[in-house]
Amino acid sequence: MKYPEWDEIRNDSYVSKRDFPMIEADMPTFMGVPLINRPEDLKGTDAVIIGAPYVAGWEGYAGVSKSEWLASPKRVRQQSIRYPSGYLQDFDLDIFEVLNVVDFGDADIPPECNEKPTAENILKAQAAVEKKVNQVLDVGAIPIVIGQNSPCGSYAIAKPIAERTNGDVGVISLDTHWDSGRLDSLTLDPRIAGSDSWKCKMFEFHDNILHKNLVEIGERGFMESKEIVREMLDKGTHFYPMWRIRTELGIEGLCKELDHAYKGTKAVYAHFDMDVIGGAGPAPGDILGDLAEPIGMSDYEVIRIAYEAGKRGLDGLSFICIPPGSAVAYRTIVYVIMYMLAGKAQTKIEKE
Repeated sequence: MKYPEWDEIRNDSYVSKRDFPMIEADMPTFMGVPLINRPEDLKGTDAVIIGAPYVAGWEGYAGVSKSEWLASPKRVRQQSIRYPSGYLQDFDLDIFEVLNVVDFGDADIPPECNEKPTAENILKAQAAVEKKVNQVLDVGAIPIVIGQNSPCGSYAIAKPIAERTNGDVGVISLDTHWDSGRLDSLTLDPRIAGSDSWKCKMFEFHDNILHKNLVEIGERGFMESKEIVREMLDKGTHFYPMWRIRTELGIEGLCKELDHAYKGTKAVYAHFDMDVIGGAGPAPGDILGDLAEPIGMSDYEVIRIAYEAGKRGLDGLSFICIPPGSAVAYRTIVYVIMYMLAGKAQTKIEKE
């Protein structure tokens, strides 16, 4: 599967007759929304797109080349530009008439952070994402971070939300893996909230993020340590494996369970690790390399959860492990973001 070059996308009939802001020569803004370069211009926005092109590891990641993973924030934007407006026919709703959505470009992650993933470089990359997230939170908007690996596409969003929330923070997490090891396996540094440890570090570093407000969705199979899973459950995590979703809850029952993230909390952070779709999404599971597992979530289920979370209210949304190389997989991220915003827009309309 070969992803098309920008010139091919730009000359497509969906795109060729339109003008839109450009972040770089081959990267339009998300959905053609305005580009914001200065934090002082974020005032009055409702949701802000941020790219976090960061990949852990010295070579590739999970059997896929690093360049393919790093391209995801750009490619999501490229695929989004095929849609000429924010009009969602499902709900007869133009999202951009209700919400002020802008693109804040990519976090300023130094090149060496992707070339040489030492603990110090990882912390620099994380800080670059945190800076942008904090600038968005300063104006009361939702940061929407399109990343690829932890901590830049996960903990770097949870941390600022937790630090500025006067009360508990709920978490909605979609994932194939628990990411709850006690130590980052890449650096063995206790400061690093890495790909296999960021959830454990989130609880370790922030007293206002509690297991009882974590809604964990999608894990299945034989990959995880029984000690880690049982510890998470003993501490109160609400766990919805794919087997239970398929046999007992269904998507309607699962959506009701999201309430655990909101009960008694002052903020809610949603994290979508897109390896959760395995091979059940819009593209073959093999494009995820070693991350693909059977009994994956469908694209509709992931999008529906985003919509329901948007209706209830979110303080941050992030993505990692976006399936690389497939145009339709990148479009799925566009749908997840836009249906989340549709839920938020509908709630705003109802309150007016």
